[in-house]
Amino acid sequence: MRKINILTKSVYNKIAAGEVVDRPYSVVKELVENSLDAGSTQIEIYIENGGKQLIKVIDNGSGIERDDMRAAFFPHATSKIATAEDIESISTLGFRGEALASISAVSVVELTSVTEGNSAHKVKCVDGTVGAVEPAAWDKGTEIIVRDLFYNVPARAKFLNSDKKEESDITNLVTRFILGNSKVSFRYFVDGKLELQSDGGGFDEALAQVYGAKTISKCYKINVEENGVKIYGFIGNQNFFKPNKTYQTTFLNGRYIVNNTISTAINRCYAAYMMKRQYPFYVLHIDVPAEFVDVNVHPNKMDVRLLNAHSVFSLIYSALTAILDGTAGAKDFVTESVRMPEITSTKEQTVMDGIQPPQNFSFTPRPQQDNPFVQHGEPKKYYDPLERELITDFEPTVKKHLIYVSSDVVNNARVEEARERRKFEQQMIDYESFKYKGNLFNTYLMYEVCDTVYIIDQHAAHERLIYDRLREKMSERKIDRQILLEPYLFSVNAQEYEFMENNIRLIRSLGFDLKPFGAYSYRVDEVPVDLQHINVEEFFNELLSDLKGLSDIKLEDMLKDKIAMTACKHAVKGGMDLSDDEINQLFKMLKGNMGLKCPHGRPVCISIDKKDLEKMFKRIV
Repeated sequence: MRKINILTKSVYNKIAAGEVVDRPYSVVKELVENSLDAGSTQIEIYIENGGKQLIKVIDNGSGIERDDMRAAFFPHATSKIATAEDIESISTLGFRGEALASISAVSVVELTSVTEGNSAHKVKCVDGTVGAVEPAAWDKGTEIIVRDLFYNVPARAKFLNSDKKEESDITNLVTRFILGNSKVSFRYFVDGKLELQSDGGGFDEALAQVYGAKTISKCYKINVEENGVKIYGFIGNQNFFKPNKTYQTTFLNGRYIVNNTISTAINRCYAAYMMKRQYPFYVLHIDVPAEFVDVNVHPNKMDVRLLNAHSVFSLIYSALTAILDGTAGAKDFVTESVRMPEITSTKEQTVMDGIQPPQNFSFTPRPQQDNPFVQHGEPKKYYDPLERELITDFEPTVKKHLIYVSSDVVNNARVEEARERRKFEQQMIDYESFKYKGNLFNTYLMYEVCDTVYIIDQHAAHERLIYDRLREKMSERKIDRQILLEPYLFSVNAQEYEFMENNIRLIRSLGFDLKPFGAYSYRVDEVPVDLQHINVEEFFNELLSDLKGLSDIKLEDMLKDKIAMTACKHAVKGGMDLSDDEINQLFKMLKGNMGLKCPHGRPVCISIDKKDLEKMFKRIV
């Protein structure tokens, strides 16, 4: 019996489609690259339901001849190469002739096009079957519509991400097209709404439209050329970093790529300036002779192989190091100052930065103060070292809210606390029987009970007590919020936006008054009162530092770290001379729990038995 089957065209096209078209993002990429290869200067992109229901790309390019329209859907049909030798010097974004064939195998595709001096025509392809070419009404270029992606491959459709996730990846791709093709005008619509737009006015304008005008002022504009390799674009200065890698963009001969050699070279240049969880910002174009690069490594064409990777690495490293270190050679690589767009008001500046205020929003200047929080009256501290900097005789401007914390967060906290209680139950001591015997170095408090000496670290003990009190508030779902004097405004890119939208309810439940504030921007007006001294910018940068790995548990752990820092700041310090009353108060607050640890894991107390002491002094053996 024959065991080898010859697959039909319908089957092998669907299999091949998986290599080229695995998500809506892939379809948009292939179609826009075709538009760019056709010499388009104006491109419009439309998506609905994350691209699953509709993807439409319209351009003003050279168009497709009537006689070529059906052939465009055939596998391995392309106008961009003719012989095997052409692969050695590819100058177009597409060249394999796989895109339309793969897309049409898993969707319904309509193609309308016209070439200069000819009449327009259209053709429809359903399930890989190409229909007849018919007359159409169209002025210039090409329109291609893709509907119901993977409608005939349900096994693949069920593995697609949510509409928001697919949308964010397409949006991120479109920003790369804008940055990589700054002379082309783009208009990008999501579910009927204009989401992104560029006018094709050049690289500086494209960067400002994607990342905001202020970004340019924080960057060096560079231009380096040596041995046939040219590098130009923008790199962040020594103080401008981002919380993740989504702000790093590299184009090789106009093609967006992800290349380890290039990213490693750049990261090494910034190593001396970066702190943990910081990443350099850059948008770089690298041009090399076409014969020096192999783009035929992977179907998605994002991974490339450089013939002389060492030369590219060395040029990037030497140029960027000279610029960042400020050596004499830097003047050869940095172009003249970038002209910033003229801004006539604070409101316009905010819009340019990607933060679009709602209508009728009033920008009212507020006096600059060291304290970023509103307070009424002069605070008068109680003399109580156990509540230093926490207790005052005034009520700050605090909104009392009943915040409903995520049940997962609450349950995680309670499980952890129960586990800790069980762990240290055996170390609970009747504190009424303790006798205070003095302190060492104004840091360690000594108590005797029966034949054991307990030595308590006063800072660790008080830090743990404050920490437990703050955690208790969270677990009881009662969080007071403090109004910020100046709202914190921040912009995000498409991938960060998708993360924020998925987690905004959880973040709000933790006490942050976070709300959308225009396109891809957010505003924070209130923070948890117990964390009012945190750096809000650092908090949200850390939040966005791991877009893929962050979960409810990790977010709650991150908040625990902030609570621990607050507790540490407000606890009595080692070396602080406490009165007898203060020592007694601190000891009573421990309630005899000698097994506690501070939030950072250090023990609150250690004990020494009389027998161990006598062994040290050789009284017994």
